[in-house]
Amino acid sequence: MAPQFTVIRDTTPQSAIPKGAVVAMGNFDGVHLGHRAVIAAALEMARAHDRPALALTFEPHPRRFFSPNTPQFRLTDERAKLRLLAGTGLAGAVVMTFDKARAGTSAQDFIHHELIDRLGVSGIAVGYDFHFGKGRVGSPSLLVNEAPRLGIEVDVQPHIDIDERPVSSSAIRIALAEGLIDEATTMLGAPWFISGEVIHGEKRGRDLGYPTANIRLDANCGLKHGIYAVRVGRGPERLNGVASFGRRPTFDNGAPLLEIFLFDFKGDLYGQTLDCAFVGFIRQELKFEGIDALIRQMDDDSARARAMLAAAPDAFPRLGTVD
Repeated sequence: MAPQFTVIRDTTPQSAIPKGAVVAMGNFDGVHLGHRAVIAAALEMARAHDRPALALTFEPHPRRFFSPNTPQFRLTDERAKLRLLAGTGLAGAVVMTFDKARAGTSAQDFIHHELIDRLGVSGIAVGYDFHFGKGRVGSPSLLVNEAPRLGIEVDVQPHIDIDERPVSSSAIRIALAEGLIDEATTMLGAPWFISGEVIHGEKRGRDLGYPTANIRLDANCGLKHGIYAVRVGRGPERLNGVASFGRRPTFDNGAPLLEIFLFDFKGDLYGQTLDCAFVGFIRQELKFEGIDALIRQMDDDSARARAMLAAAPDAFPRLGTVD
C-alpha cells in the first residue's frame, strides 16, 4: 500500500511539518517532463540522506495573482496537480498561498523564514528557470550561492528538450490549442487529462444512438474544439470512448462543452466525477447539414477512436490519492 500523500498548507502547525525534508520547488502546472526531472532529483537527494521528499508549489498560480483579468489556461487545477504529484513517489506537497504578502516577500526572507525556519529543508531541487521572491530576484544561482552557508544541498536541473525544443507548460498549452495531442502527451509524459462532474445536457445524443456524459470545462480551457479519442477513469475503472469538445455548431453553437460517448457502457453517470484523458485528436469540429450525415461521421469517429485507443492500451496519467 502506497504511503499517504500529505498536503501542508500555510495553516498547518509547524509541529506537523516533517523537518529535514528535501523539496522540489516550482509551479508544476501540468507536471511535465521538465517538472518530473526536478522531482526525480529531489527524490534521489532524499533517498541518499534518508529524508522525505516534498513538492513546494503555489496556489493560485502567480500569473493569476499578477494578472487577475487575463484569461489563464491552466493545464492542471490545484487538485489535478496534487494528484499528479502524488503519483510521482513524493511524500507530500507544500502548497503556499500566493497572495499580496507572499508576492512582497524578498527572496532572502523567503529562503530564511519559509524554507529554513518553517520548513527546515535539508535540500532543494529546482529547474534552471525558476524564480521566486519580490521582483523574481530569487534564482537557482542565488540558492546555489546560499547553500553552503545554510548547510543545505541544492540541485539545479537543466531544461529538457524534445526535438531541440524546450519542454514547458506554455509549449504544451500551444500544442493543446492546436490539437497536437501526441506532442502534448510527449512533453507531459502521459496524456493530458481533466476531471469534472457529469451534468445534464440536452440529451440529443440518446436520439442519435450516442448518449454522452457531459462535463463543463473551465471557461479558460484552451483545448482545440474538435473530436478526440479519450480514456476515462471512474475511480480505478478505465473506459474507452470518443469525445467532442466544442459548441455543437450543428445544433446550438452554445457554450463549450465536453461530451463523452463511452464504448460498450450502460449506466447512469450523472453527478459522478470522471477523469478524462485525451489520447488522440481525430478532427476539428464541423457543422453538418443533416442528422444522417452527422451520424455517419460519428460512426467513423468512433471507429478511429477505437483504433487509436487500441494502439495505446496503457495511455493514462499516473494519479495518486489526495485527501
